[in-house]
Amino acid sequence: MSAGYDKADIERRMEGALESLKGDLGGLRTGRANTALLDPVVVEVYGAKMPLNQVATVTAPDARMLAVNVWDKSNLQPVEKAIRAAGLGLNPVTDGQNIRLPLPDMTEDRRKELVKLCSQYGEKAKIAVRNVRRDGMESLKSAEKKGDISQDEQKKGEAEVQKLTDAKIAEVDTVMASKEKEIMSQ
Repeated sequence: MSAGYDKADIERRMEGALESLKGDLGGLRTGRANTALLDPVVVEVYGAKMPLNQVATVTAPDARMLAVNVWDKSNLQPVEKAIRAAGLGLNPVTDGQNIRLPLPDMTEDRRKELVKLCSQYGEKAKIAVRNVRRDGMESLKSAEKKGDISQDEQKKGEAEVQKLTDAKIAEVDTVMASKEKEIMSQ
């Protein structure tokens, strides 16, 4: 449309906010074993901090258990320590070169905390989408001021950006409602 307005870029950035939300929500424990639960775990090995998935393989052998297969046996203790320190409420059980992580049952209070956290993640995603909207609106206004586009084109562009924003916010709400239902139904 104009030099100052890139609809594809705005869509891409809004979609990025939604994907980030999905990643955050994937890491929330819902009572079922999910390998994404251990994504935030960082292990200090070889004098550096590394994500767990770079020193071990994480699997979910059944619905109530996670298994961590550490590639280098010398890293077993640091991995176990990092899992305990991550604050996930998991109690690692070392078994040879593997670490088993049984998932405890979730209490009603814990479920409510997770729903609150879920809402915080959702609000963060909505803010990110609105920031992208603001950027799009500002680029349209500056393009109109420079004379690159007419006032009618600016209004049409603003309506498109708002329509995109409303659609992404609705998607965020749908993802949130689904995750909250999943958390509370366990």
